[in-house]
Formats: sequence, structure tokens, C-alpha cells
Amino acid sequence: MAEGEHEPVEVEVVEADETPQLDPEVEARRAAAMSFIRRLGDPVLKSRATPVDRFDDSLRKQVSRMAGIMNDALGVGLAAPQLGISQRLLIYRVGPDAPVIALANPELDWVSAESELGEEGCLSIPGVLVDVDRHLYVRVRGLDEEGEQRTVEASGLEARVIQHEMDHLDGVLILERTSRDERKRALRELREAEQRRDEAA
Repeated sequence: MAEGEHEPVEVEVVEADETPQLDPEVEARRAAAMSFIRRLGDPVLKSRATPVDRFDDSLRKQVSRMAGIMNDALGVGLAAPQLGISQRLLIYRVGPDAPVIALANPELDWVSAESELGEEGCLSIPGVLVDVDRHLYVRVRGLDEEGEQRTVEASGLEARVIQHEMDHLDGVLILERTSRDERKRALRELREAEQRRDEAA
């Protein structure tokens, strides 16, 4: 899930040359991180991931690598399939000072009847924001990177991020969680952005 894209914000219309730019070093790190992330259209993003069955140094290194890519890409969550790895593994961090949480083989234990519509972005569909209805409160059971039981009770943004990343483990993208009109708008924006990139190249 893309950082800063979890709640609607008012956007001031500015000319292209007035758009605020990221620090060049941050932009370079983001571009490098984004090169590892699979994009809309990649078959791995439409497949159900397989359970994690080995909790060893290799998995811990993978969690660390995912955290580095997520941070550099300015995201708040990342699922293994987004890196082309068909494993039921996700990580997230909902604040700059919060720890990175890893969840392997996560399962929703309980969800609230109460839900909330909110704007979501996705690192696998960069530049697109759509409204998605999510449960406001969730309880998730899974395993940490050491193979120890981990239960997370989450609300608000944390609950939204967890649900978003768990969708990736089942091959579900935000475009499938939104209205038909929102999906059509998002796909049109994607096509237009690709066309602009092609013309600029």
C-alpha cells in the first residue's frame, strides 16, 4: 500500500512545473525500490500465494529486504507476491516510528460489522487512488518471522493496511474492491499515464 494514500486529502491544482518534488536522493531510492515491485498485469498478482512453511534465516532476510523496499518505495505495507514471491507473507508499518510487523500465513479471526469507505493506493498500481470499503476493526492471527504465534488487533489505518495486504495474498487488487465507475476511471488514468510516458520516451 502506498504511503500518504490512505485518507482523502484536498489537492490544490498546480501547473506541472510547480509540483513539489521529492529530495533527489529519496526519489532515486524510491525509483530503485519500485523497480522490484510487480505491476498490474503481472500474473503473480492474480494468484493465491502458498503458505510459508520454513522459518529460517532465509525468511528473516526476506522480511528485512521487504522492509527496506517498502520504506524506500514510501509505502506502508508490502506483500510477498508484490515482489514476485508466491508466499503468504506480508509486512507493514503504519507510522515512521512504529516497528515493522511481519505476518506469515495470516487469517482474519474477527472483523467488525462496522466498515468505512476510504481512499487507497497500491505500490503495484502507482499513481492510482480508489475508494475501498474496509472493516473498521479486525483481529488477525498469524506467525512472525521466527514462526511464533502473533495476534494483531487493529483499527483504522492499521486495519485497512492489513486487509489490503491480505488481499494481495489471495490475488485480489484494490480495483476489484471498488465500484465499477471507480475502476473504469482508474484504468483510464492508468492508460493516459502510460501514454504520456510513451510519448516522453
